[in-house]
Amino acid sequence: MLVRAAKKRIKILVATLSLLILIAIFSLVVLRDNILYFLSPTEIKNSENLNYSKKIRVGGMVKTGSVSINNNEINFIITDLSNEIFVTFKGTVPNLFSEGKGVVAEGKLKDKKFFIAKRILAKHDENYMPPSAEKILNKDVK
Repeated sequence: MLVRAAKKRIKILVATLSLLILIAIFSLVVLRDNILYFLSPTEIKNSENLNYSKKIRVGGMVKTGSVSINNNEINFIITDLSNEIFVTFKGTVPNLFSEGKGVVAEGKLKDKKFFIAKRILAKHDENYMPPSAEKILNKDVK
């Protein structure tokens, strides 16, 4: 037979583990609704069951010669060099946004070929340096 103190420790341990499991389950349920999936144009084209009402992120390169600006609306094509998707965005794009550069667009699919972006994230490589810092470094070198 277990000693009274050992029984008390086991009860505390079981209660603590139960609480941790409940917290983990609750966290996963809450996070499941807030996850944004990142897809390439090829993954979108090949996907069988897309949820057009769910927010996603589409990433790739801005196709050269595809950017057109009308008033406050920017239209461009994201390509992964195999497939393409047409993107429309109303708003201001980041300074790093340009043709031939990496980009991630966040929003919803209208269909497999058309994406309505609510947010544009420009990507840069590991060699990127902000223009202001580059000017300061170039000034110090001269």
